[in-house]
Amino acid sequence: MVSMQRKTPADALAAKRAKADESNTHISTDGSSAEFEFGGSFGAALLMTSFPLLMWYMWIGAYPTAKGWAIYWIFFILEAAMYCYMPGVSSVGRALKHEGGKTLPYYCSAYCSFYATLTIAAVLHFTRAFPLYTLIDEFGSIMSVATLSGFLDSFIVYMQAILRGRTHRLSGSPVYDFLMGAELNPRIGILDFKMFYEVRIPWFILFLITCSVAARQYEIYGYVSAEVAEQMIITSWNMYFEKLGFLLTFWNMAGVPFTYCHCALYLANHDPSEYRWNRYSLSAFAVLYIFFYWVWDSSNGQKNAFRHQEKGQLIKRNTFPQVPRQAIKNPKVIETDTGDNIMVDGWFAIVRKPNYVPDMFFSMSWGLITGFESPFPWFYFIFFMILIIHRTNRDINRCQRKNGEAWKRYERDVPYLFIPYVI
Repeated sequence: MVSMQRKTPADALAAKRAKADESNTHISTDGSSAEFEFGGSFGAALLMTSFPLLMWYMWIGAYPTAKGWAIYWIFFILEAAMYCYMPGVSSVGRALKHEGGKTLPYYCSAYCSFYATLTIAAVLHFTRAFPLYTLIDEFGSIMSVATLSGFLDSFIVYMQAILRGRTHRLSGSPVYDFLMGAELNPRIGILDFKMFYEVRIPWFILFLITCSVAARQYEIYGYVSAEVAEQMIITSWNMYFEKLGFLLTFWNMAGVPFTYCHCALYLANHDPSEYRWNRYSLSAFAVLYIFFYWVWDSSNGQKNAFRHQEKGQLIKRNTFPQVPRQAIKNPKVIETDTGDNIMVDGWFAIVRKPNYVPDMFFSMSWGLITGFESPFPWFYFIFFMILIIHRTNRDINRCQRKNGEAWKRYERDVPYLFIPYVI
């Protein structure tokens, strides 16, 4: 039996407790599956060798240097220190069933850390102590350092989990387990390495590389061409279920920041006359970008705020930037037999994956802005579309296993995945 109604967070919690008390024979499920992803052990080995080889293929002369090691690890240690000591807020994660319903505390200081990082980078750039475009000049060596560090860190994380007896959901295949991870939540004190890798390292580096492109263009041409919230991640599937293995460690330490940036690198290494768009096209891009940013920010906010509201843990923060409708008070829901409701409100009443659509547009627009002279700026778009298809299928299968008839009801009420009346 499923029903749709507006419920307060207190009502939702009361309903869950009532259902838990009704029957001791009901076993909740998180929708996980014992099936191997990425083709099992063979696919895992292929991914772990092809990722770094592809990265080196896309950049000539990528030799690790002492300067590259210093830049990468000073940044890494600085961000780890700011994670622990910058002002932030505390929250708790989802209940871990394998630890008897225990919840882990999370300290969230990425907002202050991000602006502190930008301030430090600006000071170093304008004092000439470390010009931002050094990241482009030393890109190959830093990328190689990140690649080697990703392998090294993955090995350390894997071995320490085995030695400390902290392994969880091992498959029996060492190669596959090395890719997917052995421990769920490795941490030292308040420093949760999975959240640190997911939020700080890849996106901060990627943003700084983009800034370095602007700095390089201004240095050469005298102008910059026109082409050029952390606590919400706690309830995500990555944080709750996925272990910290090579896949998350390497891809966040090296893959994301040093492959997603090839659109920006193309702009840095080519004269603006080679990819210049007219002002009307750029204006259209800007309007669409602002619109899709709003969809992206508000849809992710609605999804994560809903989960936090259900647990009475929603933290309202006056961070910059803020967009309208990031949270919906008392949203419409479909009740499920597992106690986790399905939100049918806001963007999620229009399509089932509204937060994926803007990412598709971003990746496509970043490729388009560079033109078609090189395939490398299009790597992000092609890779991301493959990733989105895989992730969407995984999410649908998991939700079908977890929510049963309630999910079928949701699919009937919201029949489109990405674009209304199209797909």
